[in-house]
Amino acid sequence: MSTSKNTVKITALFSALMILSTGCAGYDSTAPVFEETLSESEAAITDAPPREPASPQIAAALPAAVQVPKSQAATTLAKYDHLDPKHEVPTDLLSKAVLYFDANQSKFANKKYLSVIDFAKNSKSKRFFIIDLKTGAVWGVHTSHGKGSDANHDGLAEKFSNVSGSNASSLGAYKTAETYNGSHGRSLRLDGLSTTNSNARARAIVIHGASYVSESNVIQGRSWGCPAVAQAHKDKLIDMLKGGSLIYAGLAVK
Repeated sequence: MSTSKNTVKITALFSALMILSTGCAGYDSTAPVFEETLSESEAAITDAPPREPASPQIAAALPAAVQVPKSQAATTLAKYDHLDPKHEVPTDLLSKAVLYFDANQSKFANKKYLSVIDFAKNSKSKRFFIIDLKTGAVWGVHTSHGKGSDANHDGLAEKFSNVSGSNASSLGAYKTAETYNGSHGRSLRLDGLSTTNSNARARAIVIHGASYVSESNVIQGRSWGCPAVAQAHKDKLIDMLKGGSLIYAGLAVK
């Protein structure tokens, strides 16, 4: 890539960091009926209105590493300019994830992949992006969000929570951990690194396969807060990300 193109890309990446996340418009679609049906106890859910950039829930989910001088951020992002050559990943979320990863590399034993989940997208779209840190290639898949995040099941996550029993998704940085065999078969545990997802392990927020998630452009079924994926992709995705890889879940700027 030429120097001028690099400069434009870096400028665009940094500019995106200056804006907090907002939501996206709804879609009309017939939703599948499959979803996790066992209920958890009722609990308060912290609203995170996508159109309120100052929302503490969203602001607290932003990695601290993005709060760096402009020159330093530009220099760091330039090192990762090869990532996402087809521009499949929301620029602002990728930038935040990259800055967090670069500043906290010692936390992540698995440095092969970095992932971004864009919960501003409707679940009809691919919104779980796995990025190869060496080649820059991106693998995008469909994923679920929590039942408590989408009460009317229109495919849009509107509320987020770190509270057990909320059945909601949580925003923030995660580190993948160990695998185990549970009610959904082989699954991957996640540890929350942000104040907005610090209870991820206690809430059993994990990556697992689910029959209610498919690689088709339909509204996906809802989980209890887990980023569930299609059964056909479960093992490949778990094998790529297990053992300490960064996943950043946020709301992309539109």
